[in-house]
Amino acid sequence: ERLSLPSKILKEERTILVSLPANYARSTERYPVLYLTDGDTHLTHTRGTVDFLAANGLMPNLIIVGITNTDRTRDLSPTHGGFPKPDGTLQALPTSGGAPRFLEFFERELFPFVESNYRTAPYRILAGHSLGGLMAIHAFAARPELFNACISAAPSLEWDRDYPLRRLVEFLKGGPRLHRTLFVSMANDEDGHPRPNRFDRLQAILKAHPVDGLLWEAKAMPDEDHGSVVLRSHYWGLKRIFEGWRLDGSKPATLPEIKVHYAKLSRRMGVSIEPPEGAVNLAGYRLLGAGRQEEALAVFRDNVARYPASANVHDSLGEALERAGRLEEARDSYARAVEVAQKTGDPLMGIFARNRDRAAGLRRNSQ
Repeated sequence: ERLSLPSKILKEERTILVSLPANYARSTERYPVLYLTDGDTHLTHTRGTVDFLAANGLMPNLIIVGITNTDRTRDLSPTHGGFPKPDGTLQALPTSGGAPRFLEFFERELFPFVESNYRTAPYRILAGHSLGGLMAIHAFAARPELFNACISAAPSLEWDRDYPLRRLVEFLKGGPRLHRTLFVSMANDEDGHPRPNRFDRLQAILKAHPVDGLLWEAKAMPDEDHGSVVLRSHYWGLKRIFEGWRLDGSKPATLPEIKVHYAKLSRRMGVSIEPPEGAVNLAGYRLLGAGRQEEALAVFRDNVARYPASANVHDSLGEALERAGRLEEARDSYARAVEVAQKTGDPLMGIFARNRDRAAGLRRNSQ
């Protein structure tokens, strides 16, 4: 969706691009939100990256909000400064220094709009590239309450005589306690620079000031240039943010183990995370395949209780009940799957209906 949002703070109309998960209309789930600077440039490949990682169980799907540019230098630079010239002076950029106001626009206008019009979970990610990466580091250090995680791709670390490095030291020296994730990447931008270069210094700062609850990674990508680095930065950054999302695949997980896993993840990320429907369903089938029917039924029943508006969880419970010989309960569950699918327009309606009709013809269990 391409939307126009009038901003009193910025005194202009801003165009935002909202990309929803493919199953958004058929689900009742709430989704974390990824806010993307240079949205018109990076929305398409980021949507693909998110969908790919989510399909592989490495993260939840996301709502992506891309913000298009009007005055990019103004909005993404944190101070009235510029880039260094060879003679040591700064290149004059008269409109620079608007990032604090831009973050106020996020806080007071963009967040309320998105969170009142879409089913959002209380987890926000900011991703920016170049000057946007500079703003991501600024937001992390200056307004840590706004975003749970920041991805800074090839940030302009040289801005205003190394402002982002100075700001980061100032923030971390304060000894904040925060459940946040910071991912910073660098392409070949500093090839040939004396070591330690600015990216070296950024890593040294983060290592020298450990913060309770902070998960961070600084990843060099020397085989990428300043433009190409973004796609891989979003891939690795999102993997880092949602590290540990997928259940351990080495053995079937029982319901208590599932709850412990996501409780631990909730503590690490600083928000309450519900066990995802797909991951729980897969755990139920793994238990079923291992012949652990009662434990599988407990998992499927929990998924139905947690996601009653999903046709698939009712169908899966029906299959587990049928395998356990509880045919009357299975028929009821299959029928409920069809009812829900009819209401939501589920594309798997045909499968659910065939399961219901097949179960209706089975001999009733003598019990």
